[in-house]
Amino acid sequence: MLQTVLSAVDFLPAGEAFQLVRATVEPRRPRGLIRRDFPVLVWVQNGAVRLHLAESRIEMVEGDVVFLRASDAHALQARADETLAVLLVFDPHLIDTLGQRHEALAGRFFWSEEPTPVRVHRDIRQLAQMNQAALRLDRSRRDGLEAEAFLLPLFASLLDGANLVPPDAPDWLARACAAAEDPRIFREGAAGFARVAGRAHPHVSRMARKYLDKSPSEIVNAQRMAYAAKRLTGTLDSLAEIAADCGIPNLSHFHKLFRQHHGITPQRYRKAHQRDLIQPA
Repeated sequence: MLQTVLSAVDFLPAGEAFQLVRATVEPRRPRGLIRRDFPVLVWVQNGAVRLHLAESRIEMVEGDVVFLRASDAHALQARADETLAVLLVFDPHLIDTLGQRHEALAGRFFWSEEPTPVRVHRDIRQLAQMNQAALRLDRSRRDGLEAEAFLLPLFASLLDGANLVPPDAPDWLARACAAAEDPRIFREGAAGFARVAGRAHPHVSRMARKYLDKSPSEIVNAQRMAYAAKRLTGTLDSLAEIAADCGIPNLSHFHKLFRQHHGITPQRYRKAHQRDLIQPA
C-alpha cells in the first residue's frame, strides 16, 4: 500500500499554528494512507465520507467530526455526490500544550488513547456555527491565539453535559447528555432524553444507571435546575416564567426540585446571587 508522509515543518508555514483546507472528496478508493506528525480535525460539510484508517474505517455523514491524532494514518473516500470535507491542520506543539493546560481534555478528542480516533456529531445548527467559526479562522492571523479561540469553544460545547460520562460509555449516551443541556430537549423531560439518545426508553434508563448512576429523569432535572439558576441570576423573569421554561409548570414541584439541587429556595438563591451583588438590603 502506498503511503504519503507529511511533516508539520513542511505543511505549516513558519509562524502559523494551523492551516484550513476545504476540498471536494473523490469517490475513488484511495491507493494508500497519509501518515503525519501533526493532528487534524476533519468534518463533513456536505455528503458522506468513508474515513480509511490503518486497521479500520469510519463512515461519516454530514455533521460528523473526527479528531485525527498524529498517529492516525488516514485517507478519505466520498460515499455520496458532491461531498465536501473540511480539514484543520494544527501545530502538534499547540495541541500538546493545550492538553497539558486543561485537565478536562485528558483522554478525550486529540488526547484519546482509544484504538480509533474520536468521532462526534454536530446537528444542523451546530454545524453552521462550526462552519462560521472556521470561516472567521481562515481570515485570521493563523497564530496560536486564533487556533485556541476556535478549539476551546468547540471542546467546551462537546463537554457540556458529557464531561462526567466515562470514556467507555456509548457515544449515544454522551451525545444525549450533551443535548440535554438544550432547553428544547430538557423541557420534554426523560422522554426528550430518550428521543435524542435514539434508543428505547428502558435501554436508555439501564445504560444511564450503569454508566452515570442516574436515571434519565435525574439527568434532565439536573440540567433544568442548572438552567433555572442561571435564569434567576441573569434575568428579572418571574419564578412562574422560569419554571414553565424549564418544562415544570407546577410551581410547587419546581420549588421542591430547586431546593433538592441548590439547598435553598429560588427566591433566596436570586437574592444571594443577584440582588445582594447589586444592591444589598
